Amino acid sequence: MLERQLHLNAFLMGVGHHEAAWRHPRTDPGLVADVGHFQRLAAIAERGAFDSVFLADGVQLWGDVRHSVAGAFEPLTLLTALACVTDHIGLIATASTGFTEPYNLARWFSSLDHISGGRAGWNIVTTAGDRSAQNFNLDVNVEHHERYQRAAEFVDVVTALWDSWDQDALVLDAASGVFADPDKVREINHRGRFFRVRGPLNAVRSPQGRPLLVQAGSSEDGRAFAAAHAEAVFTAQQTVEEAREFYQDLKTRVAARGRAPDQVVVLPGIVPVLGSTAEEARRLAEELDDLIVPARAVGRLSELLGVDLTGHPLDEPVPPLPPVDRVNGARSRFRLIRDLAAREALTLRQLLRRLGGGRGHKVVVGTPEVVADHVETWFRGGAADGFNVMPPLLPSGLEEFVDHVVPLLRRRGLFRSGYTGRTLREHYGLTEPRNRFPLSV
Repeated sequence: MLERQLHLNAFLMGVGHHEAAWRHPRTDPGLVADVGHFQRLAAIAERGAFDSVFLADGVQLWGDVRHSVAGAFEPLTLLTALACVTDHIGLIATASTGFTEPYNLARWFSSLDHISGGRAGWNIVTTAGDRSAQNFNLDVNVEHHERYQRAAEFVDVVTALWDSWDQDALVLDAASGVFADPDKVREINHRGRFFRVRGPLNAVRSPQGRPLLVQAGSSEDGRAFAAAHAEAVFTAQQTVEEAREFYQDLKTRVAARGRAPDQVVVLPGIVPVLGSTAEEARRLAEELDDLIVPARAVGRLSELLGVDLTGHPLDEPVPPLPPVDRVNGARSRFRLIRDLAAREALTLRQLLRRLGGGRGHKVVVGTPEVVADHVETWFRGGAADGFNVMPPLLPSGLEEFVDHVVPLLRRRGLFRSGYTGRTLREHYGLTEPRNRFPLSV
């Protein structure tokens, strides 16, 4: 039997995940609007045999444009450009269940799966925050639990649309004039609380059958949703104990839903701040943290928490935060930040520096050996199936991970030397879901 293998996803964000990355001399902030920059990043990740690359997304302008880098690309459009310059690596994009329609989204991801030869994945988000809702005819966003109820029905409709074509529906008989067997293309006739969709999808079944379903929420609602629907889960954990609890809880919930736990891949985020020596890595981390603009960081944190911290002194402890059940935003991230601040008795300034590298994801500062040790400890310790790699600087941080950390992981027998499959499902070791509709004879 083959030894369990690590999975790696490259989270591509502008010129780096550190909020001050654009100010560092090793980056060029003008590249955020350069498609070639992202194509080169995808090529670097593919050279390292990463399972996938991932693009986050939102439907509002985040933060203060005076001090923040604004994104330039809608992710599905950008991933189509990346598909054309790569051959193997998976392509995962965020799209919201709150502010689009299932039929449109099913078409978009089916198209990407065809264009890429079976490498598409959808990161399902419900979208928190009133600012986003205000771009879609609403004054305030809907309540947290209801967002997940809508998302569950949304996913049900999308997967039904993907299943509305049998794999062998195409006949392609030019002599008889038959393109497809109409008995193998069906209406879904969905009528639910949030959606009414007739179907079928106006696209033939995609190479993977269904694009991969990815989810990133770790709240109670998020865990229940992931157990029911997700095939890969992006999560943020600060300690191996917290990561192990999440991992074991999610796998237990997956089994309780009648699903195989090994068919759901758990990928905590890691921000590797690398140096050839410990001192070099520490110096890079301090350089980046020193470039944080406090006013911008406080405003972003206030928006993330839903608590106004703009008047709070930077060098005093973080004030008490409300109970998580009073939060209508991203509850799992709120809990992580609240617990981090309380556990380490951080001042507001210290918290801003801790969050600057990865917004709550684990920052590991050190040599390639230190980063590889962290990855191995969590992987072998039942806390992760792999990692969502979030370099603080791009492209240099991704190049360093591929050139110096990946070889260590291979020598330790943790990571493959090259691709063994073509589709994203094959990379993650996941089977194609069975078509929900009875196969036509």
